[in-house]
Amino acid sequence: MDNQPDQFFIDSARRTISLERSAIDSLGGALNSEFAEACRHIVATVGRVVVTGMGKSGHIAGKIAATLASTGTPAFFVHPGEASHGDMGMITRQDCVIALSHSGNTQEVLTLLPLIKRLNIPLISITGNADSELGRASDAHLLASVESEACPLNLAPTSSTTAALVMGDALAIAVLEAKGFTAEEFAFSHPGGSLGKRLLLRVTDVMVHGDEVPCVAHTATLADALYEMTRKGLGMTTVASAEGALLGVFTDGDLRRAVEENSDLQTTPLATVMTDGARTVTEDLLAAEAMSLMERHQISSLVVVDNASQIVGVVTLLALLRAGIS
Repeated sequence: MDNQPDQFFIDSARRTISLERSAIDSLGGALNSEFAEACRHIVATVGRVVVTGMGKSGHIAGKIAATLASTGTPAFFVHPGEASHGDMGMITRQDCVIALSHSGNTQEVLTLLPLIKRLNIPLISITGNADSELGRASDAHLLASVESEACPLNLAPTSSTTAALVMGDALAIAVLEAKGFTAEEFAFSHPGGSLGKRLLLRVTDVMVHGDEVPCVAHTATLADALYEMTRKGLGMTTVASAEGALLGVFTDGDLRRAVEENSDLQTTPLATVMTDGARTVTEDLLAAEAMSLMERHQISSLVVVDNASQIVGVVTLLALLRAGIS
């Protein structure tokens, strides 16, 4: 066993991938009006979608429930064995059930059928046998049959669980599209993830404001600007009119150019060395859009202004990176 060449393991992996790909490819041909009916049942569900399955099918059922829940369809997994011993109380008359069983004759799942029928709620099944007891009892049956498992003994659930998972994903995405589920709604289900941050975080959440904003008057000298930049530590300062409107910015780059030109710190008017105007954003802009703007123009900060061009804050590239925007 330990002496097997690398190619032995690589060939085995390729066979597995090929067999499972074939199982997935055959799913498309098995789709019919019952798939559409299953989608309609899920879309019409007022309560939650309860997904159940035993053994390896149970693991796949859990993943399908999680995918549904994260794409706008409240769903959860119930273990069929536990359901027979009290957890059936988690299922209400407003719910819908998706049951997974490759054989369609898993006893723990079949035990739930009379209870589901008494609740008079839709039953969707995903099996490898349409003529199974579970398939016949379902309001919508989705066939996920495979010619053989990837396991060389044709015993370990491999191709069959992959097919069931893909069928569950197909259900979830079809329902997502039917509901018009948006990326922002997805982000609300994933507030801790990178996508959630990109879609939920606004400039106002990461900008500096109030006394933290570096700002000098348009009458300031080069020395005044340097002092303000050092005090606020953002590598730049805004330059404002007497009314607080943005006139320009003075950055590290402007300072280097002034030094190269031997400008006197104490006497040089800032207005002669600052950058007129600046890239500005509003505080309700998505932080990810602010990041994109900085990358496009190769700058490290943006001035945040209101509708009257009054300075309200500054957002920096470093602040965005620290917030997890990338």
